[in-house]
Amino acid sequence: MHRRKMILGLAAMGLAACEQGGGSGGGVYRISDGDVAAVQFRMLDSVNAFRGNAGLPLVQLDAQLNAAAATHARDMAVQNRPWLFGSDGSSPLDRARRVGFAGQLLGENISESFETELQTLAAWMAREDTRAVILEPSARAMGFAWFQEPAGKLWWTLNMGSDPLGVPPLAGAGIQG
Repeated sequence: MHRRKMILGLAAMGLAACEQGGGSGGGVYRISDGDVAAVQFRMLDSVNAFRGNAGLPLVQLDAQLNAAAATHARDMAVQNRPWLFGSDGSSPLDRARRVGFAGQLLGENISESFETELQTLAAWMAREDTRAVILEPSARAMGFAWFQEPAGKLWWTLNMGSDPLGVPPLAGAGIQG
């Protein structure tokens, strides 16, 4: 019950912070350029709330993982399909290396939706495989980004990584979609 109230409260804050546009009856969730940091930190705080409730170490936003996530979110939109491989054949591990991430990439979650970041997080937490990425015990770094199409469709990417000392990923906690 407490978790549901927390998610609903965070979702309400998220909706209040971002512009609602479009036609009658609700509109399209739009993220303006000025909302980027707020959306990223709202997701970080929400992920850390779940991790803290599970007794796991908190994660920090990592600029390199953010860059890898942004690259992939835009690429998924170009390909018009949510999947873990880039149009150039790159894997999540390749993208983390390309941006110079010094730790080990532990997992990647992706989504295609018209939903807010917190609704997307709730959907990821409802699935065992994507929840495992968010609750990976070795994670110390997080990257989170999106690409929004003109019509409002969002392509979300969340990356979890180890600290720069290179903690290896746990078996079974691989890259998830």
